[in-house]
Amino acid sequence: MSTPINRQWVLKARPLDEVSDACFEWRHAPVPTPGPGEALVRVVWLSIEPTQRTWLNPRATYIPPVALGEVMRGVGVGQVIASRSERLCVGDWVTGMTGWQDYALAKDAGLFGFNPVPDGIDPKAMLNLYGASGLTAYFGMTDVGRAAPGETVLVSGAAGSVGSLAGQVARLRGCRVIGIAGGAHKADWVTRTAGFDACIDYKSEDVRARLQTLAPRGVDVFFDNVGGPVLEAALDHLARGARVVLCGAVSSGYKDHDYGATPRNYMQLGFKRARMEGFIFLDYVSRFPEAFRELSAWAAGGRLVHAESIAEGLEHAPSALRGLFEGRNLGKQLVRVTGAP
Repeated sequence: MSTPINRQWVLKARPLDEVSDACFEWRHAPVPTPGPGEALVRVVWLSIEPTQRTWLNPRATYIPPVALGEVMRGVGVGQVIASRSERLCVGDWVTGMTGWQDYALAKDAGLFGFNPVPDGIDPKAMLNLYGASGLTAYFGMTDVGRAAPGETVLVSGAAGSVGSLAGQVARLRGCRVIGIAGGAHKADWVTRTAGFDACIDYKSEDVRARLQTLAPRGVDVFFDNVGGPVLEAALDHLARGARVVLCGAVSSGYKDHDYGATPRNYMQLGFKRARMEGFIFLDYVSRFPEAFRELSAWAAGGRLVHAESIAEGLEHAPSALRGLFEGRNLGKQLVRVTGAP
């Protein structure tokens, strides 16, 4: 019988532009042995997030960068297969910072360690609806955007994991919601499945002209995942007192020293007495239980849906990350590790 190995993607070189496979090295390492208070987790699903691109740059963002020679950082979900922990038992499904590898050691830790998946929850939903995507959408729309009944809400990246959920949260709060997405298939999914009132296909439509038609009195909340020209178009269509939620700028590619240029028309914020505010979902740790309750109730009632794009095999993780900036994903991008159930 062959000895199990731990396949890993290790950061080899920092990307100067787009992420390529050459930035990573494919390594085979021994499967780690759990020590006291630790459990061995077989990684089943990996979450692929745009923010992972920022971790490859040399400068820190809201967390330090991934070090050269380190296993690529990433959140995952898996099953405990060996344990010396009183908290984590063999067979438990857990979620945490597994990294891009087959096996990870889970330590006895709290929120930012590995945590059991609640009973009755699809484990991979912990990387989507109940993970960073759902929490970002919930707090970004409810607290930063303060979306209120009767308001008009605009969401860029509306077919992505965060944007699609953010727009649905706004709809559940009684808002009229307009999405912006790339391609007819995505725009159709945003309206037919995610339930937005309208969606602009920026690849085939004039965003500014469509905004004038769809929101002649301006938008009250703009939830931005994209930046660039889309952000400028939205700033030119703000209602008085509007709120701009700065969630992401995926159009910039998140390259080092280039997280997107300042909008040329940023003074629209002044003219419209509007504000733009950035945030990270980790700012709301104390209120995670509230978000879980709301998201769970909406999903159980069929009022909140989420899409998934799945790459088959750990070997495809770098390509899956690159695909986020090429618009290949619909909803949450996941990687199913080879041989996973």
